[in-house]
Amino acid sequence: MSENLRSQVVTQGVQRSPNRAMLRAVGFQDEDFKKPIVGVASAHSTITPCNMGIAPLAIQAENGIRAGGGMPQVFGTITVSDGISMGTEGMKYSLVSRDVIADSIETACNAQSMDGILAIGGCDKNMPGAMIAMARMNIPALFVYGGTIKPGHLEGEDLTVVSAFEAVGQYSAGRIDEVRLTSVERNACPGAGSCGGMYTANTMSSAFEAMGMSLMYSSTMAAEDPEKAENTAIAGKVLVEAIRNNLRPSDIITRKSIENAISVIMAVGGSTNAVLHFLAIAHSIGVPLTLDDFETIRARVPVLCDLKPSGRYVATDLHKAGGIPQVMKMLLVNGLLHGDCITITGQTVEELLRDIPAEPRPDQDVIRPWGNPMYTSGHLAILKGNLASEGAVAKISGVKNPQITGPARVFNSEEECLDAILAGKINAGDVIVIRYEGPKGGPGMREMLAPTSAIIGAGLGDSVGLITDGRFSGGTYGMVVGHVAPEAYVGGAIALVEEGDSITIDAPARLLQLNVSETELEQRRAKWQPPKPRYTSGVLAKYASLVASSSLGAVTDLNLKL
Repeated sequence: MSENLRSQVVTQGVQRSPNRAMLRAVGFQDEDFKKPIVGVASAHSTITPCNMGIAPLAIQAENGIRAGGGMPQVFGTITVSDGISMGTEGMKYSLVSRDVIADSIETACNAQSMDGILAIGGCDKNMPGAMIAMARMNIPALFVYGGTIKPGHLEGEDLTVVSAFEAVGQYSAGRIDEVRLTSVERNACPGAGSCGGMYTANTMSSAFEAMGMSLMYSSTMAAEDPEKAENTAIAGKVLVEAIRNNLRPSDIITRKSIENAISVIMAVGGSTNAVLHFLAIAHSIGVPLTLDDFETIRARVPVLCDLKPSGRYVATDLHKAGGIPQVMKMLLVNGLLHGDCITITGQTVEELLRDIPAEPRPDQDVIRPWGNPMYTSGHLAILKGNLASEGAVAKISGVKNPQITGPARVFNSEEECLDAILAGKINAGDVIVIRYEGPKGGPGMREMLAPTSAIIGAGLGDSVGLITDGRFSGGTYGMVVGHVAPEAYVGGAIALVEEGDSITIDAPARLLQLNVSETELEQRRAKWQPPKPRYTSGVLAKYASLVASSSLGAVTDLNLKL
C-alpha cells in the first residue's frame, strides 16, 4: 500500500478505512495492502497506429508488476496523432498534448498516492509528457516505448509516413503520377507502431534508453514483435525492484545522463524536437540545460547511423544491427559517454554495456564504424544572429551545402506557404519564412512537415532554405531552421522580415542573419503591432497565456507566481 496513503490511514486510526473498501472493489485482497501501488499510465488509443498496440502491453506491465511483488493500477492518458493532424489546425494541439499528458499522469499518481509509475507511450508527445511528469513527481519510474512501426514496401523500396508526404510534393511537381501517389499512400504504414525512421518518437525512445529510464534494447523494438510484450513484463518487475531500493528519477536523470541522451541523439541523427523536449525535461527535474549545451555536444559527437529521414534505414534495421546499446558502447569507448550514470536497473551504463563490442558488426552498414561516420560532427546545430537572438535549431544532415543567402519569401501561416509551394511559386535560392507559428503565436508551435516534404518532393531540398518560429517533424530534412526565438508573436525579429529581404542561413558559422541595417529594423519595429490572439478561450488560449519561449523548452510552469 502506498506509504503516503498508509500513513494517512494510521493517523486516522481507522482499521477498515473507506480507502481500503474502495480498493477492494478494484481487486485488492488482504495481502495486497502491504504491496507497493504501481501506476501504469497507458496511452492506448485507436486515434493513431502509434498507440493502437499499447493496451496489450499494459496487461503485460500489470503481469510483470504483480510477479515482482507490486500491485498495479492502470489508468489512461491521451494522445494525438502528429502525422494525421499534420498540416491542419489540429496540429496546434500536438505540443499542447505534451503538457496535458504530463499534467494528467502527475494528477492521477499524486491523487492516488502511488509508489511508482510505469508509463507506456507511442506517438511523439507521449514520451516527453510522461518523462516531465516522472521528473516532477520524483517517484520511482520507468518508461516503456510502445514500439516502432515496421516499414512499408513498394517495388523494393522501404516506405514510411514521410514517403507519403513527399509523394504529394512529387505529384504536384509532376514528378510522379496519381497511380504512384496512391500506391505510396496505401503502402506507407502497414500496421501498429510509431513512425519508422529516426523521427521524433524513435529519437525520444532512444534517448530515454540512453538516459537510463528505459530498458536496454527496448527503444528500437517493433510494436508487433513478441519481444516488445516480453520486455514490457520485465520492465514491470524492474520497476518494483526500483521502488524497493527507492531508486528515483532524480538519481537517474542528472546532468551527466542528459548529456548521454543528447550524445546518442546526435549519433543516431535524431529529431529537432528532442532539443525542445530535453530543455523541458531538464527544467522539470531541476538540471541546468541551455541551447548552447546542445551545440557543445554536437561539435564533438559524430553521426554514426544511416537512418531516415536523410539516410537509408529505419529503426527496425538499427535494432537488428545492435540497437542503441551498440551506439552507446562506441561513444563510451571513445570518451563521449558518462559510464558511471546509474540506470533504472540499478546498474551503471558501463556495467550494462560491458559485453557489447566496441565496433559494430561488419555484416551491416546501418551503424558505421567509428573511423567512417556519416558526418564527423552532429546534425542539430544551434544558430544565432539578429533573426534569432535567443537561438534557433537547424537540422543539417542530408544537405549538400548548409549555407544559403537569398530573398525572403514571407508567409504568416503554414497554409499560405504550402499553397505557394504546390503552386510552383517557390524558386531555387529562395529563403522561405513561416511565422506566427510559435508557442504563443500559433499557438502550439505546429510542425512543418507538409511544406518541407513538398519542397523535397519538388526537388528543391538542396536549393531552398526555410526558417520558422514553429517546429519540424522528425521526418523533416533539408536546409531548414526552426524554433526561431524570440517568436514573431512577441515581436521577435522574424516578425520584421519583409518580402525580398536578404537572409543568410550559415550552419557552419551557426548564423541566422537578416541582412538589413539596424536602423531599418528599428523603424520597422516601431511600426509593428502584435496581432490579436487567434484563440480567446479553451485550452489553446490557456496554453498561449502560460507557455514560455521555445529556447526554454516551451514549458508552461516557468513563470508561475507562487
